Amino acid sequence: MTSPDIAARRALGACAALMVGALALTACGGNASAKSDDSKDGQQDSAARTSTAKIAISAKDGSTGASINTTGVQVSDGKLTDVKMTVAGSGQAVDGTLSADGSAWKPKEQLERGTKYEISATAKDSKGLTAAANSIFTTVNSANSYIGTYTPDNGTTVGVGMPVSFNFDKVITDRKAVQSHITVTSSSGQQVVGHWFGAQRLDFRPQDYWKAGSEVTMKIDLDGVEGANGVYGVQKKTVTFTVGRSQVSTVDANTQTMTVVRDGKVLKSVPVSTGSPEHTTYNGQMVISEKFVQTRMNSQTVGLGGEYDIPDVPHAMRLTTSGTFIHGNYWYNKGNPPFGREGTSHGCVGLADAQGAQGDTTAKWFYDNSLVGDVVIVKNSPDKTVQPDNGLNGWNLSWSDWTAGSAV
Repeated sequence: MTSPDIAARRALGACAALMVGALALTACGGNASAKSDDSKDGQQDSAARTSTAKIAISAKDGSTGASINTTGVQVSDGKLTDVKMTVAGSGQAVDGTLSADGSAWKPKEQLERGTKYEISATAKDSKGLTAAANSIFTTVNSANSYIGTYTPDNGTTVGVGMPVSFNFDKVITDRKAVQSHITVTSSSGQQVVGHWFGAQRLDFRPQDYWKAGSEVTMKIDLDGVEGANGVYGVQKKTVTFTVGRSQVSTVDANTQTMTVVRDGKVLKSVPVSTGSPEHTTYNGQMVISEKFVQTRMNSQTVGLGGEYDIPDVPHAMRLTTSGTFIHGNYWYNKGNPPFGREGTSHGCVGLADAQGAQGDTTAKWFYDNSLVGDVVIVKNSPDKTVQPDNGLNGWNLSWSDWTAGSAV
């Protein structure tokens, strides 16, 4: 016979056994474990649905100083499938090019300064999953950027005296930073050094004239270079030009003749008329910087009042910024030509010519046989030597003086 205490203890033991069994079942494979596994599987599925392609737009969303040269789109671990770029507001499309491997896109043309743009890009990874990115930004504006207007132009052929010359539209206070981001090299192996004329002009040349037939390359890497406080460059390009044959012409004011020497040999000697005793011609080495079949010359533009205004000066080639030219003269006294005899000009070098730049004249011959960058030397004039920054005439500085003007 079982006592009440024993029965109670047996009932409690049975309950405990059942509870232990229930706990054991729960621990081995119950609902808690199933829920945990479901959660992990859900995370894995979510990760599998996220593209591994990562799109990078160089101009950050909301930026206001984006580059006009290097703005573009790149992708890693995927390929770009679509890129759209427009001018914000107008919606004008900006054409671009996609790299062959689909990893990069860039605009075909240089962007405008101070302009707001929008870019939207999509890409796919190796599993075909899509990623997207967008950016609205504004390029650097003209007030906070500088540009250097340079000569000579890409692809041109110039004379042996042609320097590389930059004129900046802003004052440059960090000349070292700017100069160090412009390199000029020649296939001739000549050392090329820069020289600053003030705070906005930087010229480059070798010690002696360029070697005939050489190729000169200038690499401009000013994009993002701070030239003054808060003022950044925007240019990034490579320019190449060719040096033609060597031609140096020497004008002797005593004899009023000009001797043209090409590749070391006298090509021709011609009579000229230099400046009058009242308006003498500069001495020194001068470089032809511009050529005009015909141009207007007005004395008021060079501070000589109303002494002359000739609308059609033929075969004119500029030697200085201040107004010195070597040009044709058709208005001379036909009964007493000055060429080869006396100086009668207002400081220019005159050659016999015909009105309308027509006919077989001395001036036409010299014009046709001259390149921008050819050198014209004037000697034995009672005037002073031309200033090296008056035109492209840095050759009038010694090499030591030239290199002393370098910032690097």
